[in-house]
Amino acid sequence: MKRTAYLATAASVVLMFGGPVAAAAAATAETARTVPAAATARADVTAGAAMAAALEAYPGVVQSVDRDGSVWHVDVISKDGKHAELEVDAATGSVTKENQDDNDDDDGSENAAVLAAKVKAEQAVKPALAAHSGQVWSVNWDDDDDNGKTYWNVEVKTTGGKTQNVHVDPATGKVTASTTESDTDDNDNN
Repeated sequence: MKRTAYLATAASVVLMFGGPVAAAAAATAETARTVPAAATARADVTAGAAMAAALEAYPGVVQSVDRDGSVWHVDVISKDGKHAELEVDAATGSVTKENQDDNDDDDGSENAAVLAAKVKAEQAVKPALAAHSGQVWSVNWDDDDDNGKTYWNVEVKTTGGKTQNVHVDPATGKVTASTTESDTDDNDNN
């Protein structure tokens, strides 16, 4: 009984201070058997951790990250312009490469803009969460054809249960717009 309590306490400390990726890496088979399911559910890999894992596996610049069930889809553009689609397991943080190409069908202008952005996708998360507390569900590079502006669109599932689409300026890192999705929009995305 004491051993289970010690292991549960140790797992809680790892989750609080080490983050979800460290917790997944540090978990042993014995710890996994003794830690209750509620504690392991908190070990979900965040958008930031998914981007970090993807960039470690495939160095470059994140173009987008999207949560789809138990998987994060991360698109990365390498410094030489190659594009890779990676999947990051939302429970373990393990990375697999799904696809890689060199964008021969693209003039490269969008990739050049993403590569040149002063504020990267992983940095756009902070101002979005400062504006709306919750969990980041996606970050996407977006160029608005109507007005010619580019921005990071950060989708935040708020603690109040709403979905906020937050536009973050890629030059300044400031929030430029924020809209709330209706419940019917959320259902269309599932």
